[in-house]
Amino acid sequence: MCLGIPGEVIEFLPDQPDLARVNVSGVRRVINVGLLAGEPLAPGDWVLIHVGFALSKIDEAEAAAALEFLEGIGQAYEDELAALAESRIE
Repeated sequence: MCLGIPGEVIEFLPDQPDLARVNVSGVRRVINVGLLAGEPLAPGDWVLIHVGFALSKIDEAEAAAALEFLEGIGQAYEDELAALAESRIE
């Protein structure tokens, strides 16, 4: 099962403008934000992430509701976090 997971933007990689470091439930990873080129993003913003790509910008309330739901489904969310922890975009 693949899920869209909310992540909070921490910073942008200065030499690669399409990449940002995000925090997803304590897991920090670099993701591609190139699909949101027309959407202004800043540290502290929330994005919905799927397979290493930010698909949309979401507000903090929507992110909190999604995280609450995902934590409630248990193992599928844990599996997705584990996959994210092992992934690398460089």
